[in-house]
Amino acid sequence: MNVLSQFTDDGHWPGLKRWLDLPGVYPAGRLDRDSEGLLLLTNDGALQARITDPAHKWPKTYLVQVEGTPTDEQLQKLEQGVTLKDGPTLPAQITRIDPPDLWLRDPPVRVRKTVPDAWLRIILREGRNRQVRRMTAHVDLPTLRLVRIAIGPVGLDDLAPGEWRDIDPKIATV
Repeated sequence: MNVLSQFTDDGHWPGLKRWLDLPGVYPAGRLDRDSEGLLLLTNDGALQARITDPAHKWPKTYLVQVEGTPTDEQLQKLEQGVTLKDGPTLPAQITRIDPPDLWLRDPPVRVRKTVPDAWLRIILREGRNRQVRRMTAHVDLPTLRLVRIAIGPVGLDDLAPGEWRDIDPKIATV
């Protein structure tokens, strides 16, 4: 969190190069600096394109803490797709979940005793800029915490923040 999913700093926020010295490797998909979780890095341009190109529709799975108590109507709107300023979103898979067992967030999400929150599992097949946050805000459920746990068949599994592992490049056949 508070790290750009690019290797260069932008003058305000640090890039990945401060932690990883991997010339020729690039992110396949991005997370905004307020989000956490899985980021795939590759030196294979064809694989990067397959992962990020909306035509391939790789599912991206997120755990999302929202402010408020979601109604069935709000969840149905998210599932059907909502119309944002840049057009309608594709339908999403939405599931209410119990609070997940995650690492501590720095800084922590502000707890407001008078405002409930809830957790959702959201699966998208597109990846617009800040899409999950914009979708939940559109139905009056602002996102408090956003953690990507999977891209296609690759899951975060038991990786802790800052850890990494090699994956089989055959995933590109998915």
